[in-house]
Amino acid sequence: MMATTASVMLSLAVAVACKALIPIPFGRPAKAKIASTNEERWRDPEPWEIVRAVEKKDANYLIAVRDRAFHLLLHKTGDATPLHHAMRIGPSHGDIAILLVEAMCRWVTNLEDKDMDMDESKVLLKALRTNMKLAFKASLKFHQHDLIVSFLQAWVMSEGDRWLASQIHTIRLALRAPDGTETKPVETAADIMRDFATWELEKVKCKTEIDDYVANSSADLVMMAAWSIALDSIDGEPIPIWYFSREDRTYRAFTSRLEEHKVEIDRKLGKRVKWQLRVLEKALAPRSETMVQRMQVVREELDSEGPMTYLGYYT
Repeated sequence: MMATTASVMLSLAVAVACKALIPIPFGRPAKAKIASTNEERWRDPEPWEIVRAVEKKDANYLIAVRDRAFHLLLHKTGDATPLHHAMRIGPSHGDIAILLVEAMCRWVTNLEDKDMDMDESKVLLKALRTNMKLAFKASLKFHQHDLIVSFLQAWVMSEGDRWLASQIHTIRLALRAPDGTETKPVETAADIMRDFATWELEKVKCKTEIDDYVANSSADLVMMAAWSIALDSIDGEPIPIWYFSREDRTYRAFTSRLEEHKVEIDRKLGKRVKWQLRVLEKALAPRSETMVQRMQVVREELDSEGPMTYLGYYT
């Protein structure tokens, strides 16, 4: 398991905001040239223009900046970035804060692995993490706990696909280990995600939101890892990493693949792998229990000595 560092934690945020990468405009169309679709009229805005757009909730203006000069959304004007400024104004500008987080999520999502090593990308990633650090502290100071999960997801995404792939591999090894009681794959997945939260989140009085995020994200890690094991024996499509922690997208992809390859799974997979897949399919199915409660069931099964048949999953 990776050691926790403040740098890694700073990668955990652009979350629930990433559920929809196309923000809904909620301000009047910008009159400035920057909002024009005519490329010949485009010019990079001055810092004060971005600040004014935030204050006036001019979403169209900010979207234009996002699309043509994204880096300017990360720069400080005075002692605050546009995101931090929106949060300092208060709940009335929560939609603008979400728009700016979405912009960062969109940029990180479009990065390819080769881009992560480019000097320009490294500078922007550092600036993005600085934004997340400032915004995260602001969310604590101004009690805007509803944004914290969004910041956590952004941090995860800014680590890139390689980081998530590495964590999925760690859970894969734990699931394949002869003695699951020693490797505890579900507990390991939760620890990976909770490690990000040990830096500042110990001070946060919103334990429910953090526990929900850890449960949802660790569930995705375990499903992706279990399905990758199945692909060692059957021909199928992997679950895209960018599905990670996007509401129930991973679960829907997981169960659709189980249904599509049902015959191959029954014929080619070993008893233990089929048991793990069945636990995840049934225990994580949407119902009235919270994800924290559902993951507790998964933990009792997969981190135990063997199938607990009293749950009725294996009869």
